Amino acid sequence: VRNVVLGLDEPEDLLIRSVAKRLRVPVRAIRSFAIVRRSLDARKKDIHFSYHVEVALDEPRRQEGARLRRLGAIDAIWIKPEPATLPRLGSQPLSERTFVIGFGPGGMFAALRLARHGYKPVVFERGRDIRRRHRDVLERFYRARDFDPSSNLLFGEGGAGTYSDGKLYTRTRDPLCRYVLESFYHHGADPDILINARPHIGSDRLPTICTRIRRKIESLGGEIRFESQLEDIRLEEATRLDDRPRLTALRINREWLTAGPTLLAIGHSARDTLRMLAGRGVRLESKPFQIGVRIEHPQSLVDRWQYGAAAGHPRLPPAEYQVVAKGAGGSHGDVFSFCMCPGGMILPAIESPGLIVTNGASRARRSGPFANSGFVITLDPAGIGLTALDALAYQERWERRAFELTGRTYRVPAQRASDYLRGRPSRGKPETSYPFGAQGVDIRDAVPESVGTAIEHALPMLEAKFPGFAGEEGVITAPETRASTPIRITRDAATREAVRTGNLYPVGEGAGYAAGIISTAVDGIKTADTIIQHFAPPG
Repeated sequence: VRNVVLGLDEPEDLLIRSVAKRLRVPVRAIRSFAIVRRSLDARKKDIHFSYHVEVALDEPRRQEGARLRRLGAIDAIWIKPEPATLPRLGSQPLSERTFVIGFGPGGMFAALRLARHGYKPVVFERGRDIRRRHRDVLERFYRARDFDPSSNLLFGEGGAGTYSDGKLYTRTRDPLCRYVLESFYHHGADPDILINARPHIGSDRLPTICTRIRRKIESLGGEIRFESQLEDIRLEEATRLDDRPRLTALRINREWLTAGPTLLAIGHSARDTLRMLAGRGVRLESKPFQIGVRIEHPQSLVDRWQYGAAAGHPRLPPAEYQVVAKGAGGSHGDVFSFCMCPGGMILPAIESPGLIVTNGASRARRSGPFANSGFVITLDPAGIGLTALDALAYQERWERRAFELTGRTYRVPAQRASDYLRGRPSRGKPETSYPFGAQGVDIRDAVPESVGTAIEHALPMLEAKFPGFAGEEGVITAPETRASTPIRITRDAATREAVRTGNLYPVGEGAGYAAGIISTAVDGIKTADTIIQHFAPPG
């Protein structure tokens, strides 16, 4: 039964009565029911919750069928069995164990899938386990400014996703999305992620969940080797015209290992690895990518924009938004919000010292005083004369520029939105959630000219929609350069192997085939399934 509505002041205990009324049956006729989807509709003054509910009625199926025909498909439908998501095991013997490079969402879920089917994968992760990683971030970097390139907010157990907002919604309509959500739930996530329209875990709970998934992989015979960086690859040259070079060995921590099928889930910030792969002949191609700024406001202001007079109601979560400033980017199209984090914080998402990159995160309760969101435009590397590797250097140039602008202190470049529109740098240190504080600058000095102009055009549009957006309380920080990667490791659509490199399977966000936790996990699972369907489990 779809779109059953409850008002803000109506408890979910009333839901069964609303369902019975919709179906035109007494409450006692409902044998069982369960919420399968819950969403908040705040688009109009009448803010309410909408539910999809699975229902079993205490009446013959023929009578149920007649009831459904009277209601119509908009209101109620038969539940159809979900399509099977489990692969069939292959038959070709494996000469070597399957390797997974990287333990972010793509590598983690690929390894979990392989382990569940008896393949005992070996995962190599350049960073550290979550306990030591947490200490490296909080004690070494945040407190002592001692940055560790191998253990930070991007590298380590769980990858960049561990310290992200933990948003689990995606536009992908793949049945495996449900599989990923259920896996998170079975390893400790709140059951609400299975029914909320915009599920979210939180950066405070993700570390424990990642550790539990790792232990599950290990209990099934898999191995996770931390502080194990991929340094080089060895290819066997093709012997026939229709052959291609094939991956035969990996160098991990100066030791060469004979490679079985190798899933490459390195994430979008392993730039050194991407350059090494290009040097070994792995085909990389450029793709459009996003670049821009991150804008922060008091959460209370965002709540008033979205909820109006209902702001502060105890049943309402911290408000979020998703907006587009049509055409504000000129030849680069729209300026659009990205990774909106209600009640969150801005983090320094860097993998090398001497850079500044902004990213958003929030904890499970989203109870912080600020809300932030990326605002980006899309650049086509070919349109600005960049090859794939050039685009990496282009991103890095602006990240290093931001570090220099703030006196090499790791403070974030910041400017009040009102100052931005007046064309003057903000004085002092604008208030922000960024852990190292902010340094007042002119943000136009920290981003490409195309971005600076686009934000200048977008702010008045957003102010018209959200009064105060471009005012004194809006703080712009920069740069936002890791919204997506400018590189794709080209792979064969059928075999999912790299097109010029057999036995190498690029997956996830870093390979240019996903964006976000869910789609990256799904991509890793699909590639794991390809290996499962081709090879037999090791004896």
